[in-house]
Amino acid sequence: MPRARDLGVPFPGETGPLNAITDVAGVCVGHTTLIEGADVRTGVTAILPRGAVHAPVFAGYHSLNGNGEMTGTIWVEESGFLEGPVMITNTHSVGVVRDAVIAWTVERKLYHPIQGDVFWSLPVVGETYDGTLNDVNGFHVAPAHVFAALDAASTGPVAEGNVGGGTGMICHGFKGGIGTASRRLTAEEGGYTVGVLVQANYGARRHLTIAGVPLGEEIPDLLPEIHNGPPPMGAGSIIAVVATDAPLLPHQLKRIAQRAGLGIARLGGMGANTSGDIFLAFSTANPGGWQRAEVAQVDLLPNDRITPLFEATVFATEEAIVNAMIAARTMTGRNGNTVHAIPHDRLQAALRKYNRL
Repeated sequence: MPRARDLGVPFPGETGPLNAITDVAGVCVGHTTLIEGADVRTGVTAILPRGAVHAPVFAGYHSLNGNGEMTGTIWVEESGFLEGPVMITNTHSVGVVRDAVIAWTVERKLYHPIQGDVFWSLPVVGETYDGTLNDVNGFHVAPAHVFAALDAASTGPVAEGNVGGGTGMICHGFKGGIGTASRRLTAEEGGYTVGVLVQANYGARRHLTIAGVPLGEEIPDLLPEIHNGPPPMGAGSIIAVVATDAPLLPHQLKRIAQRAGLGIARLGGMGANTSGDIFLAFSTANPGGWQRAEVAQVDLLPNDRITPLFEATVFATEEAIVNAMIAARTMTGRNGNTVHAIPHDRLQAALRKYNRL
């Protein structure tokens, strides 16, 4: 499956070897994809910061526009820690995914008990709405699908496009979905890695800009074919998860999470009123930072050295979204609604026209 760079789309910055969130050592990603009959186009995606272990990480969260949901973020904000996986699914499956994560955690014993087997959990589950292509009120995501995504999570290449939670998503009027990218800082900047995974389901076609090229003007056709009333232009949402191995504390990770919005803006995202643009960032550094009772010693990157990580987040977010659109394929779903994939040849022609390829 080609990715944006394979088509010659120019992006700033050096990527990791996989150009994926899994370039951050230990991060695992898994998907369950549900495509059944005429109207099931959905799924669930799992991100495990340090794999299938109980190893909380420092984290921070930011909402650019809050017409959406990411459960558990109040405790992330309060405590500064992400204590389990990050899950992404469709809007009406948040509850079942959240409950299934708790059941999976209990069954796999991936928790640190307060006493005996007593523990409590506030799972982090984000969502975007796939009701144009998917029977969202059919509640097709079941606990077994959540278990499957978590158990399948692995390091290595990450499937993109019409997979996992991104199966039924739309981005700037083209087929959207899951995308990922990474950036590696220079040795002088610390050599740290930043990886981003997005579930892209936002944006109006007229605003779409890739590598500085006004794609919305160059490809104004191939709009979604909707038979039950089109959604407002620009409606939708995007979840962005940022991982890094830089030793950052929660207040700094909140600043990192905020920068995902700038990557979205580079492509023409406006944070529409009906859009849930919610971002979470975590650091795999400081493995001993979370303790139940002991005093922990942690490393801290000075704020004066954080700007390269901001830039890496912006650029990796931008590329992850384009990778989602490049990997996605035209899909017909609920009510015969059809959403077209971005045409690779016309994208390349537009890049050539503006001397970007």
